[in-house]
Parts: sequence; C-alpha cells; structure tokens
Amino acid sequence: QVQLVESGGGLVQAGGSLRLSCAASGRTFSGYTMGWFRQAPGKEREFVAAIRWSSGITYYADSVKGRFTISRDNAKNTVYLQMNSLKPEETAVYYCAAEVDGSRRNLSKTYEYDYWGQGTQVTVSS
Repeated sequence: QVQLVESGGGLVQAGGSLRLSCAASGRTFSGYTMGWFRQAPGKEREFVAAIRWSSGITYYADSVKGRFTISRDNAKNTVYLQMNSLKPEETAVYYCAAEVDGSRRNLSKTYEYDYWGQGTQVTVSS
C-alpha cells in the first residue's frame, strides 16, 4: 500500500517562500513519476509540477516556471516542492501524487496518477 504524506504548508506573505515535502512509503519509487497539484476553493485541481523519479526530468506548469522547483531525495523517499515569490492567488491545498508506470505522458492530468496524499494548506496573504 502506497502512502503519501505532505507537510510544510502554512501561512506566508506574498513574495515569500515555502518548501513542501511529500514522504512516500510502501513501495520502491525508483520507477515512478511524482507530481504536485493544487486546488483552490471552488476550482478544479490543477497541475503544478512533476518529476520522473529515475531520471530526475522535471515538468512545470507555465504559471510556476522560474519560481517553483521540484526535487527528490532517493534516500529519504521524499519529493519536495520549493516555492518562491508566492502570490495570493496561489492559496490552495497542495497535493502530492504518484504515477506508478513512470512513463505516462499527460502528467498535467489528475487521471494519470494512481495515489494521492491528503494535502497541505498553503495560504499566501497580500
């Protein structure tokens, strides 16, 4: 059973930074793709970033390129999302997700992912 546990959310002022963590357990994740999504109240869940665990290749939504960085720590089975220059409109619950094939292509789509964490709240004040 795969478990994903997010942490690191909180309240930050606009322009500030946060680092989210996603601790993964239950399997070996070397062949997975890990993703971060976010969902604001009344809105659909949207893609933020993804990383191929084995190769380290990364993917980003256009809205976060240059400000957010996704990374992984193999030894800790943990994926991180470093978020800089945060904006109030990025207030949302941030979710970690795992895709077990490691090769699916539509990584911005929620249906490509097999497991989800419970989410962590990020609030950016203006």
